[in-house]
Amino acid sequence: MKNKVLVQISVPEINEEYDIYLPVNRTIGNVINLICHSIYELSNGTFNGTNKTFLYNSLTGEKYSSEVLIRKTNIRNGTRLILI
Repeated sequence: MKNKVLVQISVPEINEEYDIYLPVNRTIGNVINLICHSIYELSNGTFNGTNKTFLYNSLTGEKYSSEVLIRKTNIRNGTRLILI
């Protein structure tokens, strides 16, 4: 899977963590929409992301810009992210 990275995403709002493959040729904004939709379904509607939902690196606290491609960031296999 050269075009995907496996990351762990923590969602503090519902106190859950998920392992998710992210496509590296998509923008952060597009990936956030995909993640929010997936987590909405996995959580039986408990989590509902908004246009103010962002991804953060859990180690550095870096907030990722929604226009940047995943491959242009420091997101790699095993990266821990926070969805807020």
